[in-house]
Amino acid sequence: MRLFRSEEHVDRWLAGRPAGATIPVTTLCDLAYAWWSDRLEPDWRPHTREENQALLGRVGLTGDFWRLP
Repeated sequence: MRLFRSEEHVDRWLAGRPAGATIPVTTLCDLAYAWWSDRLEPDWRPHTREENQALLGRVGLTGDFWRLP
């Protein structure tokens, strides 16, 4: 993961190479909270693949790139 200040900065860094997925830092924060916010709960258990896929969808990360194996 790399953080950039703008789409123009991403384009300069790529220098013509194909881009992967890019998301706003606010979406990254939403994902981090959704993914990790329950880790200190006494009854915590690992999320299932389906639950993790739903978390991605809930923050708007859909499509082939975001499909979990």
